[in-house]
Amino acid sequence: MAHCSISTIKSCFASQLLTSTTTTTSTQSKVAFRPVATAKLNSSSSAATTPISLIRNEPVFAAPAPIIHPLLKEDMGKDSYEEAIAALGKLLSENGELGPVAAARIDEITAELKTVDGSVSSSESIERLKTGFIHFKKEKYEQNPALYGELAKGQSPKFMVFACSDSRVCPSHVLDFQPGEAFVVRNIANMVPAYDKTKYSGVGAAIEYGVLHLKVQEIVVIGHSACGGIKGLMSFPFDGTTSTDFIEDWVKICLPAKAKINAQHAETPFGDKCVLCEKEAVNVSLGNLLSYPFVREGLVNKTLALKGGYYDFIKGSFELWGLEFGLSPSLSVKDVATILHWKLL
Repeated sequence: MAHCSISTIKSCFASQLLTSTTTTTSTQSKVAFRPVATAKLNSSSSAATTPISLIRNEPVFAAPAPIIHPLLKEDMGKDSYEEAIAALGKLLSENGELGPVAAARIDEITAELKTVDGSVSSSESIERLKTGFIHFKKEKYEQNPALYGELAKGQSPKFMVFACSDSRVCPSHVLDFQPGEAFVVRNIANMVPAYDKTKYSGVGAAIEYGVLHLKVQEIVVIGHSACGGIKGLMSFPFDGTTSTDFIEDWVKICLPAKAKINAQHAETPFGDKCVLCEKEAVNVSLGNLLSYPFVREGLVNKTLALKGGYYDFIKGSFELWGLEFGLSPSLSVKDVATILHWKLL
């Protein structure tokens, strides 16, 4: 579609609408808008060497512009999308034979023009991301050139943290981790599965990288209050039926925690059971970490420690506990005989 200014928008759309109406009466085809960058990249080889001009001379995101940005925006200037819609409405009134196909198409164009104008939440979210980055760059990045200069050379975090994906419990925010201080893995209900090269290779890769390559000194698994993943664990029947594609299969990692809570607190209200399970599931994950050979080796060599944590954002509290790990000394046959003899006495 060629560039169309407001002064020629009638003829542009009239030509397109009349052409499509003559080829179909029962189906509707959407007007195909193309982004400015795409049109220029698809031009001739001589034109392709011309740098793409920026709309604004200020930092922009690396992601490509959404395809919903049509050529119209560049040509409209200060004219609002309301004026463009009014022109199209007049065109329809003058050409009644265009019928319902054209009427439906004007609704689509209206929706797309509103999106371009920024009157929907998508533009607000983009603006939020932009202002957030600008604030970070001015208040943190540019204020700590030495820190970010060192981070450019590599990372050596002390902590590896397993935390929930819940938007309310960002560990860097809660524990005030600075960039480069914590290697963070977030998932549903902050669970750590047992060693499995096939099913949970993503988690295994993170643990392997953190322990063997980054040489983290502490692995901390942090549970939290009002966890939806734990509520699901306590609610799902696990009787062979499923109601989700992924969640049930994932949270059953901590089925031992559910079994323990149900056995020891059978008469406890469901909500209180969930709170207890939020902490017990952390212990299950700590136990699962012991199934990774490089984690065990780090514990034996005392280069690695495991800790559990629980963040209650309702009360504003944080608990931390450690996992005691030790190896029993080897026993000889004589030692075993002595122990048995002592027990018999």
